[in-house]
Amino acid sequence: MDLPSSGHAAEMLRDFLGHWRGITEIAASPWGTARTAEAEAVFTRAAGGYAVVQSYRHREADGTHFEGHGMFTVDRDHGDTLWYYVDSMGRPPASPVRGTWHAGTLTLDRRTADGVARHTFRVEDGVLVHTADLRLEGTAEFSPLLKSVFRKA
Repeated sequence: MDLPSSGHAAEMLRDFLGHWRGITEIAASPWGTARTAEAEAVFTRAAGGYAVVQSYRHREADGTHFEGHGMFTVDRDHGDTLWYYVDSMGRPPASPVRGTWHAGTLTLDRRTADGVARHTFRVEDGVLVHTADLRLEGTAEFSPLLKSVFRKA
């Protein structure tokens, strides 16, 4: 995807804007068993369109709750999409995650002390899909962590 001439993240992420509801499939991981959760995501223009704020939350059948909040912006000097993200697991973002676009899919590799979580975001036929694959420290392969499929609310 080409860098918008204005530098507005809202132009680059226009297909994501809105309120979405769906299901998140969570794979078995060191943090729990495989399960599904009702989920919602909201993407909103901010800062005059130079940013897009992301809110995600899900609630599992047992009442367990998770939420995450991000902000996307554009690095006009390098052409990257930047993602600042924090969630209810309590780890503050050390620095923004740099993302790249290919064929309408935004891919971001978020590094933590545990390893790398590769997030992808795309909208196809009116459906927002967010996936995360995890490569734990000391391993060579990525494994599925979650897949969220949303439709406009």
